[in-house]
Amino acid sequence: MYQRIRDQREDHDLLQKDLADYLQCTQVCYSNYENGKRDIPTEVLILLAKFYHTSTDYLLGLTDEPTPYAKAL
Repeated sequence: MYQRIRDQREDHDLLQKDLADYLQCTQVCYSNYENGKRDIPTEVLILLAKFYHTSTDYLLGLTDEPTPYAKAL
């Protein structure tokens, strides 16, 4: 999971500070998420999935399909 979050950030040419600002946390806090030194709260994981237009399952490594699931009617 941590590598996917880092890869997404780098693929979008963003700095850790950019994501920290979006998540309203410090750069050190966000760095700890990417390095696996701190557990990522569910709310933060959801925000990251929305930000990257992907699914939480993809970020968690449960699927290799980055496209989010279609919403149920």
